[in-house]
Order: sequence, then C-alpha cells, then structure tokens
Amino acid sequence: MELTVASAHLPTAPRVQKVLVHDSSRCTACCTCMIACAMRHFGVADLEKSFIRIVFNEELRAFEAVYCHHCDNPFCMNICPADAISKDEVTGIVRINSLICVGCGSCNYACPSGVPRRDPQMRVAVKCDLCEGDPECVKQCPTQALRYVPREEAYSFLTEKYR
Repeated sequence: MELTVASAHLPTAPRVQKVLVHDSSRCTACCTCMIACAMRHFGVADLEKSFIRIVFNEELRAFEAVYCHHCDNPFCMNICPADAISKDEVTGIVRINSLICVGCGSCNYACPSGVPRRDPQMRVAVKCDLCEGDPECVKQCPTQALRYVPREEAYSFLTEKYR
C-alpha cells in the first residue's frame, strides 16, 4: 500500500521577519559591506551608491552603520504621497516601487535615520531591500559585524548594546 500526502494540506512554518544588526565592536570600517551593496544593486564598486553607510560616531567613539531598519510601522511608507512604499507583511521588507515614486523626498525626511535617498539618474527614492532576503553586505562582511537575524533577536541585541 502506497501513502501519499497532499502538500496543500500540510501546515507551513510561519516565516520569521529578519533585519540587519550591526555590531560596532566588530566593525573595522573596511567598507566591504558598502562595496558589496553597490556591486549587487548597481554593478559598480562605488561607495556613494551603497544603501548602507559606515560612519564614525564621535559620542560612542565607534563606527556605526546607517541602513534601513525595515520598521514595524515605517514612517517613510506612511508619509509617501504617491503610495509608492509598501511593506511585505510576510518578510517585513519595505520596498519602494520606482514606477510609482515621484521623487519628492518625503520618505527621506520622515525616516528617523534619513535612509531613503533620491537617485539622481532615476529621479526616484531608493533604499535597501535586504537583497530580497539574502543581504550581500552580511555575506561579505569579513568581521561578521553585520548579521541578518530575526527581528526579536535584533531587539534583544540592541537593548543590551545600548543599556
């Protein structure tokens, strides 16, 4: 007797939303993450095109990464007059639809980190899309200062880091 199971009836595991986390204690500011990002999205090793930025935080005396946090309730999405920004409820990835974006810059002003920026050639807002769930910056970081972790793990890490 042969048993078969219809896959449509099997429950699927809920997909966990993941985000980037930067550990400044591991960061050497080598900018490999920035080069990897620019190469993945634009095919050039141009730091200005990267969606992640490494900056020196004078107050903390450490290198910090500035990037999209794919917020639970994104201000950029809520302010967009063209409704060009959406959040995937399954993955948590916040995306800008370049076919709808009018390039007004409202998203940049609304973002607490000022992450979305206007691409001068395309004349629309652009930002990190987490490489659709496989972030190149994380894969290329030689010190593992960047990690791609479940949102709850990120909250725990950041709470501990900034106590």
